[in-house]
Amino acid sequence: MVSGLAAAGDRVEMSLAAGGPRLDRTAPLLFVINASSGTHDIDAKCEVIQSALSLRGRQGELLICRPEELQRVSAEAAAMAVARSTAVIAVGGDGSLNTVAQAAHTAGCAMGVIPYGTFNYFARTHGIPTDPATAALMLLDAHPNPVQVAAINNRLFLVNASLGLYPELLQDREAYKARFGRSRWVAFVAAFTTLVRAQRRLRLHIEIGAAARDVQTLTLFVGNNRLQLEQLGAEPADTLTGAPGHGSMAAVMLRPIGTLAMIRLMLHGAMGRLGEAAGVESFEFHHMVVRPRRVTTRKDVLVAFDGEVARMRVPIEIRVLESPLYLLQPRCATDMSRGAEVDA
Repeated sequence: MVSGLAAAGDRVEMSLAAGGPRLDRTAPLLFVINASSGTHDIDAKCEVIQSALSLRGRQGELLICRPEELQRVSAEAAAMAVARSTAVIAVGGDGSLNTVAQAAHTAGCAMGVIPYGTFNYFARTHGIPTDPATAALMLLDAHPNPVQVAAINNRLFLVNASLGLYPELLQDREAYKARFGRSRWVAFVAAFTTLVRAQRRLRLHIEIGAAARDVQTLTLFVGNNRLQLEQLGAEPADTLTGAPGHGSMAAVMLRPIGTLAMIRLMLHGAMGRLGEAAGVESFEFHHMVVRPRRVTTRKDVLVAFDGEVARMRVPIEIRVLESPLYLLQPRCATDMSRGAEVDA
């Protein structure tokens, strides 16, 4: 019979053998803070972090940066985290989390999250409190746990990626905010403007393994987060081992429809019944290659990933990454995640 102490030692050895990062709890944590992320005051964010560190008697370095500096600061912080056997902490919304996660995954260090987003799907899925003060305290006692991440071409994403209508909607929304300011009415007008011209069809050639097909769609949406898919009511049929975010991803396609039908479809999504709407198709996959069928002079397409918009060269490759992201999670979330993997 193996003693509890020996079993615990075995778990540590297994974690190190599996390639997980070492975490020295005496080393300062590195907090990357986007100065313009969300509506929360930067001083308030710093106070939340410093209060948590003081309560736990821990050390931390607060790295405050402008949006244009975020990628560089995240990469530098991740490199320092590896050298010091500590973790880099993303403080902000989905875009900030994405940038820090890209750096942490590349460097191989542990990553923590203090969420300041609207929906916080990534944090909620992995048992991280959405209240920043509670999340800050939790991560000081948390453990690195491997979680699934995905990539669209060379860009990592945590929650979703898409082509077509959704990237256009995000782009229109940002343009309207820059011109008219931030408000729900501005967001509504931007969304309506996008819907009015929503008949812009994507003609795509899709390859999944040895299977290939040609499709026409308004948008191709890829989900790596089961919670978001559940809330939309867009979960695919369970055809692969594991669930979206835990072994596979889900693709959702919308066939071309009129503006009124699109509004009805959005209402289905708001009520968590998107999968019941006509013209919606969803399926699971691990690796997918997408090529536009329409010949144009452009060699790139507009894509969105975790709320960010960019142009990427075709073909577009979307895949589950073999190496995980090591996320700081509370023990209960770690146990639940392992139980889900066993059940799958």
